[in-house]
Amino acid sequence: MSWLLVGSENAAIGFPATTEVLRGGGTATDAVLTAIRAVERNLDDHSVGVSGLPNLLGEVELDASIMEGTGLRAGAVGALRDHGDAIDIAHRVMLELPHAFLAGDGGGRFAKELGFPVEDLSTEASRAIWTQRATEAGERSTYFRRMRELVAETTSDPQFPEPPHGTVDVIAIDESGAIVCGVSTSGWAWKYPGRLGDSPVIGAGNYADARYGAAACTGRGEMALRCCTAHSVVTFLRFGMTLEAALTLAAEDLRQLDDPYASEMNVVGVTIDGRHGGVSTNPGKTYVWQSDAVDGVQTASRLHIPLKAS
Repeated sequence: MSWLLVGSENAAIGFPATTEVLRGGGTATDAVLTAIRAVERNLDDHSVGVSGLPNLLGEVELDASIMEGTGLRAGAVGALRDHGDAIDIAHRVMLELPHAFLAGDGGGRFAKELGFPVEDLSTEASRAIWTQRATEAGERSTYFRRMRELVAETTSDPQFPEPPHGTVDVIAIDESGAIVCGVSTSGWAWKYPGRLGDSPVIGAGNYADARYGAAACTGRGEMALRCCTAHSVVTFLRFGMTLEAALTLAAEDLRQLDDPYASEMNVVGVTIDGRHGGVSTNPGKTYVWQSDAVDGVQTASRLHIPLKAS
């Protein structure tokens, strides 16, 4: 079987190195780790890893998960501080612990035991963006009122005309046919400390099953958490739906949410035989993919399924 890479648009920066891994016979797990590492170290991406935008208190907290379709093995970390290698630490949770998920100080302790470096995750650029809106949050309002204000405000940074809650996700199939999915994020900027979105939660933002396929989400994680969106896509595939139908139904399920903060949600999906697709609640959104049958990173449009039915 040929190899395949599919991911959110910001994953493209990691595809060149990842294709070399797959061309060299590397596994789907190797591919997912390689692609996401590149995004976690991309200082121009303020939604993932080092240089991610901080929480309400100015602290960067990272979430990540990885899942192998064979055996449904998974590992995740949430609210991880002072360590930029979130996807690798999540992977080591899967490999070395009887657990699937570590959060907060536990994830940091585990990372130190494994020898992952302690580092400052903020940068001058990310702190400047954070300061644009968060400086007065503690003095002038409760968190809840201030968060509503932040949702309505804009920023002068061209990356984030709206409140950022970006993420990177990557799904890989290797030459053996194994399928693996990974997700990493710094979460919703200005979030309440300790907030976990869907990215580290298996079944919400990330799910892979070697019998059917895989799916992953980016966007407002609370929405995918409440709808188990990634697992839903794979379940719909299990019940015989086409990938397009499975993605569409999962997106339509989001319409049931009573959520005053409802915003963009994006999903990518891959079937075990290599079909791929994406969906978004916002128009004009894309995802990236590459296989051994094409030259270079390809861009594909996501189906637009608005949050409100027409």
